[in-house]
Amino acid sequence: MRVADALLGKPGVTAVGRAVLPMQDVTFDQETTQLAARARRGDAGAFSALVELHHRAARRVALAALGNVPDADEAVQEACLTAWRRIDRLDDPAAFRAWLLRITWRKALDRRRSVDAWLKRLRGSESIESCDDFPATADGPDRALLTRERDRVVAQLIRSLPPRLRDPFLLAASGEHRYEEIAQLLGIPLGTVKWRMVEARRILRDKLERLGFGDRT
Repeated sequence: MRVADALLGKPGVTAVGRAVLPMQDVTFDQETTQLAARARRGDAGAFSALVELHHRAARRVALAALGNVPDADEAVQEACLTAWRRIDRLDDPAAFRAWLLRITWRKALDRRRSVDAWLKRLRGSESIESCDDFPATADGPDRALLTRERDRVVAQLIRSLPPRLRDPFLLAASGEHRYEEIAQLLGIPLGTVKWRMVEARRILRDKLERLGFGDRT
C-alpha cells in the first residue's frame, strides 16, 4: 500500500491507520510469555530469543521517532540493554512486547532531543523506511518516475508535520501498531490518537492536492 494513495483516497486502498490489525497469533503470544518468564529468572538465552521475536517492531518504533536507520538501530540496542537490566521489574510476562516498545520509544526520544541534530537529519536524511517500503508500479518509466517523485514529496511532508501529529502517523503507517498501542506508547488518550491521525491525514492530503498530486481521474 502506498501512503500517498491512501491519503488521496484511491479506490481499493485502505487509509493509513484505519485498518484494524489482526490479533497476534496465540502461539506467538504464548511463546513470548514463556520466554519472558524465563528471562525474569535470569535466562539470557530466553531474553535473546525475545529480542529476536520483537526486534522488527522495536525498530519500527524507533524509526518513527528518529527517521533514519542508524539512529534507530542504536536506540533499539540501548532499549534492549535497558530491558535486560530491568527485566526483574516486568510484572506481567505477557506484557513484554508493549513494555519493550515503550522503552524503545523513550530511548528514541532521548536521541531526538537535540534540536540541531534533528533538523540536520530532516534536511539531509534519505526518505524514511516506513514510507519507502512501498514498491513502485511497473506502468512504464514515466509513471514510475512520477510515482517516485510523489513518494519523495510525501516523505518530506510527513517529516514537516509537528511531532504531535507526525509521531502517531508514522507509528500507524509502520503497520505494526493498533491505535490502542500507539496511545500507550505516546502516553495519550485513545481518542487523541484518533483525532491526531485524522488531522495529519487531512493536512497531508490538502498539501498533496495543492502540489498537484491529487486524483484527477
